[in-house]
Amino acid sequence: MKVAIASNGKDENANVSEKSGRAPYYLIFENGKLAKVVKNPFRIGGGGAGFGVAEMLSDEKVEMVVSGQFGPNITGVFESKRIQFKEMPSMTVKEALEKIEP
Repeated sequence: MKVAIASNGKDENANVSEKSGRAPYYLIFENGKLAKVVKNPFRIGGGGAGFGVAEMLSDEKVEMVVSGQFGPNITGVFESKRIQFKEMPSMTVKEALEKIEP
């Protein structure tokens, strides 16, 4: 499974970001292995971050997205694109990944 996790840092020891649209990074894992680190271009700026992030992750062909919290705009896009999403606050990226792919 291809999973994107909103992260405050560039590696698995960073905390899951509480904000999906404004997360500093997205770490993309394929079959439990870190495949790509994406610096979120929508982190700073005006409105529409949720829509932009959802489209970006859809283009990456992710099947599930993890964040501390999701807003209604981003979840609406995920639902329309059949991308699963899960809120997993207050843990590291590694802990979240272990709960998804034991």
